[in-house]
Amino acid sequence: MNIDAIALLVPAMVATPIKEPVPVFLTILGIMLIAPLLFEKMRLPGIVGLILAGVIVGPNGLGLLARDNTIVLLGTVGLLFLMFMAGLETSLDDMKYNADKALIFGLATFAVPMVLGTGAMLAIGYGFLPAILVASCFASHTLLALPVVGKLGIMRSPVLTATLGGTLITNVLALLVLAVVVRAHQGNLTLQFWLFLIPSLIIYTFLTLWGVPRLGKWFFRKFGHDEGAEFTFVLATLFVVSYGAEVVKIEPIIGAFLAGVAITQLIPQLSPLMNRIQFIGNTLFVPFFLISVGMLVNPGILIQEPRSLIVSGVMVTVAIVAKYIPAWGAGKLFGYNFDNIMVMFGLSVAQAASTLAAITVAYNIKLVDQLTVNGTIAMILVTCIASPWVTAKWGQKMRTQNITPQKQEGGSLGDRVLVPVANPNTEDNLLKLAILLAKSAAGTLLPLHIIIEEGEPISPDAKARQNQLLSTAEMIAHASVAKVTTIGRIDESIDKGIARVAVEKQASVIVCGWKGYSTYQENLFGGVIDKIVQRSSIPVLVTRFPLPIEHTSRVFLAFTSQQANASSFRESIKLAQNLAVELKASLQLLEVVTTKGVDIDFNDAGLPADTPIKKVRGNFVKEVSRLLKTNDLLLLNGSVSQKTQIFSLLGHVPEAIARNHPQVAMMIAYLPQ
Repeated sequence: MNIDAIALLVPAMVATPIKEPVPVFLTILGIMLIAPLLFEKMRLPGIVGLILAGVIVGPNGLGLLARDNTIVLLGTVGLLFLMFMAGLETSLDDMKYNADKALIFGLATFAVPMVLGTGAMLAIGYGFLPAILVASCFASHTLLALPVVGKLGIMRSPVLTATLGGTLITNVLALLVLAVVVRAHQGNLTLQFWLFLIPSLIIYTFLTLWGVPRLGKWFFRKFGHDEGAEFTFVLATLFVVSYGAEVVKIEPIIGAFLAGVAITQLIPQLSPLMNRIQFIGNTLFVPFFLISVGMLVNPGILIQEPRSLIVSGVMVTVAIVAKYIPAWGAGKLFGYNFDNIMVMFGLSVAQAASTLAAITVAYNIKLVDQLTVNGTIAMILVTCIASPWVTAKWGQKMRTQNITPQKQEGGSLGDRVLVPVANPNTEDNLLKLAILLAKSAAGTLLPLHIIIEEGEPISPDAKARQNQLLSTAEMIAHASVAKVTTIGRIDESIDKGIARVAVEKQASVIVCGWKGYSTYQENLFGGVIDKIVQRSSIPVLVTRFPLPIEHTSRVFLAFTSQQANASSFRESIKLAQNLAVELKASLQLLEVVTTKGVDIDFNDAGLPADTPIKKVRGNFVKEVSRLLKTNDLLLLNGSVSQKTQIFSLLGHVPEAIARNHPQVAMMIAYLPQ
């Protein structure tokens, strides 16, 4: 980002900044460590501390650090990372479901600042083109407070989806206004410009949202075993798509956001890869961006020229009012409460990246003067402090209202997830599923391995194998930042050991692996899984994952009319919804009418209105098999009432489907009535 205009501001208090690489990096790391902790002690967002620290140590403060090419480079990477993570948190399905809200808010938060901004700047003596350009700066905004809502755990709420979608719309429109105004000022607003911009923007967006997911699926399927290669591929995607945005004459931040939206469906929210991306971004690159923004600010310039105070006051006032009105109006229209409205306002009020880019371009072509640059810096200072503070204050209230009750009602399944591990080949997928359930409820993972006591001393090899399996499970859990307690057990049988540990450790659910078929002996007398279900008083999830769990593109809940009328069916729907959200997959329901039953009110079960629900008559196995697709996760309801039978609880239905679709993941949920 070119910011040569800022170099004209007041000289630093210290003439010679630190230039040696090690002291420079040490100073920045010290700021990253101390500033957030200090401001959080004062009950202010840590983001504010990083920005103000940048003001203090930057060229317009003590002059300890120069905003040289290295700082600009790392700050730009941090900005792209910030927008990329915003895209990663944006589900295309959520955006489709909230498309009307995102469109309404996006157009409102663009149009209102454009009208108010143009009028205000004309009123204080600006020309028509400069007034429109400054107004476009008011219309765009930077999601500076995004890490705040990420920590609060409200990223997937409807208000955030609408705000993220609206951000994409208003930023694209604002940057298009910038391009048009610059061309008009230079006399180059020709038909050729429009003929290039519009088709190239459409093609670029299509290639990103359609091509990146397909390329990513191929890469993860081919090289998914290499975690380093996965992470490098994600970074490469970010910068390739961002560079592509520059090629089609739009800002790279828009490309970074689209890259995140495109690749998000490939990375489960609670996976180790997502954790690495968020950790590196939030810990290293995003703080670099915040510090670099602070280094641009020069509060002293505001008192050097009287008219500077007028311009700055107008710009700050219009920026705040013009962003509050759309948030309030859209929030009232959507039925949001005041806390949701303030979170929407807090996220959309910050002016930084796009604003700096636009005003710098305008200054370089002599479209605006230095007073406008000064006013822009004042606006950035005020809004960058207000945005995280407002978002944190009302986001905490929103989190208390919207998330805590949900956890109390339906989040108990993942409180303490017991997952027996015995086969290294299937351990990875089982643990990822268990981690997904545990983290979605802020619960604890309980990996368990049982050694069978057969009347002889336990061999060192058996004990070593147990330690290895549990160590691997603990390592996978720690990589996903999940709470974990490993359990090694010696017992007379697998099923009795699991049942006893489930009671002793107060497990909330048991996750078991299944090979996809039963032997003749298991069909006759029941296998280990059957006995676990028989002995268990808590839900049991019997799972089979032929492919990595992150390849799941659709959660397919199939059930009969009789199962839908059972008291546990609502829990099945909650489980399916949770899996779809955390795996970033779509949700499909299939009701197979085998007997005459009553109609089910799925809206009463908490399903979104646009959830696909298909109703057919016929053979259950045949109808389900006909509709299954590659990368589906088929969810079936196991009948707990079958416990009185001697033969296999799984029965012929799951096995028949497993034989017809050997590559489809399956889960049979045994939920107590």
